[in-house]
Amino acid sequence: MRTRNGTTINVLALLAVLSAATACLLSPALAQDDTYPTRPVRLIVSSLPGGNPDVMGRLLAERMGADFGKAVVVENVPGAGGALSANTAAKAAPDGYTLFFGDTGIMAIQPLLKPQIGYDPIKDFTPVTGLVALPTILVANTKVPAQNLAEFIALAKSEPGKILYGSPGVGSIHHMTMAMFADRTGIDVLHVPYRAGTAMVNGVLTGEIQAGWSGIPNVQQLIAGGQLRAYCISVLARSASTPDIPTCDELGIKGFNIATVMGLYGPAGLSPAIVARLQAEAAKIVREPAMAARMEQLGMIAEEHGTASWAALLKSEIARYGDLARKLNLKIQ
Repeated sequence: MRTRNGTTINVLALLAVLSAATACLLSPALAQDDTYPTRPVRLIVSSLPGGNPDVMGRLLAERMGADFGKAVVVENVPGAGGALSANTAAKAAPDGYTLFFGDTGIMAIQPLLKPQIGYDPIKDFTPVTGLVALPTILVANTKVPAQNLAEFIALAKSEPGKILYGSPGVGSIHHMTMAMFADRTGIDVLHVPYRAGTAMVNGVLTGEIQAGWSGIPNVQQLIAGGQLRAYCISVLARSASTPDIPTCDELGIKGFNIATVMGLYGPAGLSPAIVARLQAEAAKIVREPAMAARMEQLGMIAEEHGTASWAALLKSEIARYGDLARKLNLKIQ
């Protein structure tokens, strides 16, 4: 081809040069995504060892590490209601070597109640996939004169503000579950925040408070042994680990469905190729029979989401709990 000044250019040679230059610019990123991971991956969890995020995180990390051929190392970063772990993950490089095991409380509730929390769950993270849901059970001290849910609601209506219920803290999923339950049923109960779920359960056992919503592992044996009375579970299907406990929906509170949902996130800007690799791997793991059985023992429900539906669920949860927080005028400075 001849240019306007008469110079001749070999078009094929030019295209070859441009193609090679483009490949040089892009190949490091492409190679990184294609071979990911090439070194150990850090998985940040918000709890101390033994907490639900830690237990599920370690189950996932062990299987992912075996499949990847590179260790996935769980790093416990507790504190500030999960904010410390979220801020640590949000500030990491978006290279796939720092992941975050986040849950409903950290990603959808706490940022609504704490304006200075330091991270934005939408802008500062890349959703990868949801993995498990953790329902709660409404339990009561056995001396409470209500044998079933209908009688408990009737009792609460007959004594407005007199029934005390506990939670692991203001803005916890347990607190929000009772707040939504009270709103749906028209009861007035008084909130007593504790520092941890186990302390709240002990409060119900001793009669310091009358009731509370608790994760299944903390109360399963107490219910079976007759030390606590169970009224209902907070999701739409009965749990395989507590099959005799009905859902709220079955008992007339239609559509009542609240649980902590936990899943994987990366820092904002994580490569779509790495996201796809992580999502496919996580989905495969949670569908394995051995993993499903272990989650069932822990009172967890496998709830694997594709990346798009996980991102949509986060936004819908923020909207739902935001509406409730505004209605109740909840805010923690």
